[in-house]
Order: sequence, then C-alpha cells, then structure tokens
Amino acid sequence: MNTPTQNTLTGGQGSAGHLPGARLRRVIQHVQQNPDKDLTLSALAAVVHMSPYHFARLFKHSTGLPPHQFVVRQRIDRAIKLLTTAELSMAEIAPLVGFRTASHFSTIFRRVTGTTPTKFRAGRSLDGPLASASVGGQDVPE
Repeated sequence: MNTPTQNTLTGGQGSAGHLPGARLRRVIQHVQQNPDKDLTLSALAAVVHMSPYHFARLFKHSTGLPPHQFVVRQRIDRAIKLLTTAELSMAEIAPLVGFRTASHFSTIFRRVTGTTPTKFRAGRSLDGPLASASVGGQDVPE
C-alpha cells in the first residue's frame, strides 16, 4: 500500500521508489537520441522536471544503474553499432558517442567491454572471439 509520501514521490504512478514509466521512457529516449550531448545528471533530471537527487535515486531504483553508468553504457552500445557498420575512425566515432577524445573513448570502451575499439573492430571483421563482446556486467567509472 502506498503512503501519501510514496504516492507523491512517484507522481501518483508506479510503485514507491520507481521512476514512473512515461518519465523513464522519456529519459531513455533522450539519452539514445543525444549520445553526443553533455548528458549531466542535472540535464537528465530536467528532462523529466525533477530535482537531480530525487531523479538519480528513482532512476537507479528503476533501472538498476546510476544515471551516469546508464549513459556510458548507451554510448558504448552506440559505439559498437558504429564500429560494426561504419568505416569511421576512432577519432570520428568518439564525438558521435559523447567522448571528447579518441583516447578517453578507447579507455572507457575497454573498461566496459574488456577490449579496445580497434581490437573489437578487428575481431568483428574476422568473426573471432571478440565478435560476441558485450557491455553487460561491467562497472563503469564515474
């Protein structure tokens, strides 16, 4: 049973402590459509008209990931698609997925997937063991 405080926190929708479905979808869509933008906690919270602290707490409870980790994983997912479908250089891919430099992109890509973007691309073209690299289960630095 929702208490008045819990009902207020969720905007009258969903269960206590979760971001309502429409707001969650709006944030996810915003992240997926704008991977190259500065997706700060404040910016994401503003998309759904919430305070950053409250948004971060509800987002993590709803997705299992803090907003920053979610954004990084979405960026890496987009980078994987670009690495497998486009003949862009790392320097061209990095800003398309929200990284300022190819070096930073490569570092984060490796932390998330366990391999560098270059090795990932080479493994994909050879259909080798790197072809099945995924982003699941890896911690992403803050």
